[in-house]
Amino acid sequence: MGKHFGNLARVRHVISYSLSPFEQQAFPNVLSHGVPNVARRFASQVLKVVPPLALGYLIYSWGNQEFERLKRKNPADYECDR
Repeated sequence: MGKHFGNLARVRHVISYSLSPFEQQAFPNVLSHGVPNVARRFASQVLKVVPPLALGYLIYSWGNQEFERLKRKNPADYECDR
């Protein structure tokens, strides 16, 4: 009736190594190594990421304000129409 899923093809010359789930630790050293590592990596990247984002936000907010200002009519242009 055919091969079952998982045995559809024979792969040769591929070696895979694995560790038994009973020998693994799910979250080893998360609090002692993981949190300080995240803090260190975050601190090292802040000065590379924040200035361009802040500049982009300032340009975006300035552009919106300028658009709203230019969208309004100038009342001085219509003083003689009365």
